[in-house]
Parts: sequence; C-alpha cells; structure tokens
Amino acid sequence: MTTTTSRSSRFKRICVFCGSSTGNKTTDRDAAIDLAQHLVWRDIDLVYGGGSIGLMGLVSQAVYHGGRHRVACMPLMLMLGAWQVSGDTWGEVSPVADMHQRKAEMATHSDAFIALPGGYGTLEELLEVITWAQLGIHRKPVELVNVDGYYDSLLAFIEQAVEEGFISPSAGCIIVSAPTPKELMDKLEDYVPYYDRVASGLKWESASS
Repeated sequence: MTTTTSRSSRFKRICVFCGSSTGNKTTDRDAAIDLAQHLVWRDIDLVYGGGSIGLMGLVSQAVYHGGRHRVACMPLMLMLGAWQVSGDTWGEVSPVADMHQRKAEMATHSDAFIALPGGYGTLEELLEVITWAQLGIHRKPVELVNVDGYYDSLLAFIEQAVEEGFISPSAGCIIVSAPTPKELMDKLEDYVPYYDRVASGLKWESASS
C-alpha cells in the first residue's frame, strides 16, 4: 500500500480475527500486512486476541510499527503456559478468564470487526459476532477480506440459508466483503446498518454465557 497522507476514520478501534498460522499463500500474508497498514493510515487502533504468530502476528507487528495502539484480549490459560498456541503477547493486555470472555471483551472494545483468512477459531469468532448482530446486540460492521475467494463457500452457504428460509434476507446482508483491504476499508467508511432493529437489551456478558 502506498499513501502519502493519513485519512482519519469514524471508527477508532477495530477487532481483527485471523489465523494463528500464516497459511500457505503469500497473498494471505500480504493482505494481513496491507490491512494493518490501512488501519494505521486511518488512525485506527487494533483489538485482537493477543497472539504474535501467524497472520495475527503480522497484523499486530505492522500496527505497532505504524505507531498505533494495540489491545490484546488474552485468556489466562494462554498467558500462563500455552505459548506455542499464541506466542508472546504484545500491546496493552486485557486478561480474561476464558475464551468466552475473550470474545465479549474484544467486542466491547471494538467499533467494527474484520476477518482475514483463518481456521476454526477465526470462523467461530466471526459467526458469533454475526449472530449477535442478527439478535440486535450490536450494530457494528462485520466485514471479510475475501482473499482469493477464501470465504466464497461461506458466503454461498449464507445465500443458500436465505433462499431456504433459515436466515432472513436482511440478516443475510450483515456481512460486508471485498477481495482487498483497501476496498473493504472504503466500504467500512460508508457502512450503514442494513435494517433497523429495536435494541434487545442483551449485553455482551449474557450473550457469551
């Protein structure tokens, strides 16, 4: 990414979900660094799960070197011993009791959510914030960097679920996707919730219990 002047965003902190592995493709690694540079360029801080390896490590390092703040929501069990799962923890650390509280804490600190390619954990975190949006617990953007069509099968599943009546058409539009971080960030700045809902009154804690 080549830019000369920063562009401030209406979003102050964005939560990024992505793999604790770098994957096999250089395009995934390039997208992770590119997304981080766009966060820096737009004066956005990073909220993440605290790891320093994989795509998550690349995002965190690039945000750090760009001078932005990082909030790491890290379960105590990972901080105290499972280094091989996450590596060192960088940034401001927000210790949490378990994986459920971790997701609630990341959501509380964030103005939006972006997923890069990843595995089971990335998908689980992504689907939970989508479900919370469907329930009206939050009205924050949920976005995908669909690198080389990585999430095409997930988007096709959602389309099929809408067609077969398991997801409403409005809820089927919760996810915003784009093939590159630049296109995605441009969409983020223009984001408007797709449907109006009366606040359900649910809190992050009750949603994660």
